[in-house]
Amino acid sequence: MRILDIKNAIINVIKEILALPPDFEVNFEIPPDSQLGDLSVSCFKMASYLKRSPNEIAEILALKLDPKIGARRLFNKAESAGPYVNFFFDKAVWFEVICQQILELKDSFGGSSEGAGKKILIESSAPNTNKPQHLGHLRNNFLGWAIANLFSFTGFKVIRTNLINDRGIHICKSMLAYQKWGKDKTPETENVKGDHFVGKYYVLFAQKEKKNPELLEEAQKMMEKWEQGDTETIALWQKMNKWALDGFNETYKKTGISFDHVYYESDVYNLGKKIILKALKNGLCYKREDGAVEIDLTKDGLDKKVLIRADGTSVYVTQDIGLANLRYKEFKADKTIYVVASEQDYHFKVLFRVLEIFGFDWVKSYYHLSYGMVFLPHGRMKSREGQVVEADDIIFEMKQLAKSELLKRNPHLSPCEVSKRAEIIALAALKFFFLKFTPTQDIHFNPQESLSFEGDTGPYLQYVYARIRSILRKSGIDEMARLEVDYSILGSPEETEILKLLFMFSEAVNKAANQRNPACLANHILKLAQKFNEFYHQQPVLKAESGLRNARLVLIAGVAQVIKLGLDLLGIDVLEEM
Repeated sequence: MRILDIKNAIINVIKEILALPPDFEVNFEIPPDSQLGDLSVSCFKMASYLKRSPNEIAEILALKLDPKIGARRLFNKAESAGPYVNFFFDKAVWFEVICQQILELKDSFGGSSEGAGKKILIESSAPNTNKPQHLGHLRNNFLGWAIANLFSFTGFKVIRTNLINDRGIHICKSMLAYQKWGKDKTPETENVKGDHFVGKYYVLFAQKEKKNPELLEEAQKMMEKWEQGDTETIALWQKMNKWALDGFNETYKKTGISFDHVYYESDVYNLGKKIILKALKNGLCYKREDGAVEIDLTKDGLDKKVLIRADGTSVYVTQDIGLANLRYKEFKADKTIYVVASEQDYHFKVLFRVLEIFGFDWVKSYYHLSYGMVFLPHGRMKSREGQVVEADDIIFEMKQLAKSELLKRNPHLSPCEVSKRAEIIALAALKFFFLKFTPTQDIHFNPQESLSFEGDTGPYLQYVYARIRSILRKSGIDEMARLEVDYSILGSPEETEILKLLFMFSEAVNKAANQRNPACLANHILKLAQKFNEFYHQQPVLKAESGLRNARLVLIAGVAQVIKLGLDLLGIDVLEEM
């Protein structure tokens, strides 16, 4: 018997008792107080469907649920508590099933086939080639990566995509500044990473423009030359874009981010024109007196939106209409998710509504994963003024802080080992800090807080994992699956709290994927680590008598496996020693 068998057996009996349809969704929860039970099922949704009181539904289930389902006793009793029915484990059964399944499945524990046969396309990152990636990009990159991992773990075929914004007035600003003041310098001659080198000229343009406003007109003329294919302008654009892209790829590699397909705005910015002109011909949009093509979305609570400018050039929505259509033709994805900051909420409402009006029914499966802003102690980041925390700089700073912390704990580590561990810890601190918050939340980034080895941090989880691995090494047992274990001797309050969280791991994974919210998983494994620490302070493991020692070793091996698996889904590496 497996965890899914236990879940399905109980859920199917509930549906049978209440005559609920086979596809009715029933979910388990962990009660807020262990005295109420080990697991609970809310009856609100069932009550709404059956047009009865949730308390009444809970009482019916508590009365009719038989602890013995099929040939096995799955729980000791079920009790109603207001609108909930609470279950009390038959611990001998549950400890054995859960621990053995973790040992058997290892890295696939908690996965599912929910998305089998379906494809999901996820667009994330989307940097501009006029500046290096900053702290906000890191939130985007880590969020997109974690969401992709979660959907992959639940059976979907995931296509990770990136749209590089490599054309437009902002790109021309850095190009013009370099043309005027670059003096043929290169990233190599200045010993500066390519994207940082380009970004300095974007900031320089903004500084010079304050005293010389006509620079903007020059940048606009450069953009016109680019669109006309001027040889000199294109050559400069290609050179500076390569510098920026080389820098981006270095940052992606450093942070463990990669993509299956990369699109470039310079290739796709005109794609939507044919679609829009066809819609114009069909009366789905109109041409203004000045020649611009526009659509009126005021009935949808939006505004009038220009789709093609009066001079025939594209706007962002032109490109996005065309790219959406191109990617659908290429991949026929069942779902598409755009990971883009909340600043673009309105843009995506417009884009999705326009696509719907134009007859693209597949847009109904499109979703904008909007995430909040990242603030610094002094406020919001401003790229053009150079007031940003650049991704590479914060990674370096975090690594230095991690080195300092490691040397405090273990001054005898070799410099090479300190550097290796510090980089892994620094990235764990960054990734977990961003992913523990619900995406829509605005957050204030605090480097010291995120790097703490205590509290709700990535390094704390790495530390708990390393501590468990140390205990397992000291036990001298290489393969836990070979141990003879009597699971009936487990059942202390601390052990039971751990068991609940191990049982609910797959629920946390599915919830994180379905709600596009990695925080559901991040906070679940954080609770698991905290419950392990409570257990370890209260109950001996290596010094327990032999039968109990073996059972507890298997239990904590399961905890380590699930923490490692959860962190891996979030894109975070573990360390065997810290």
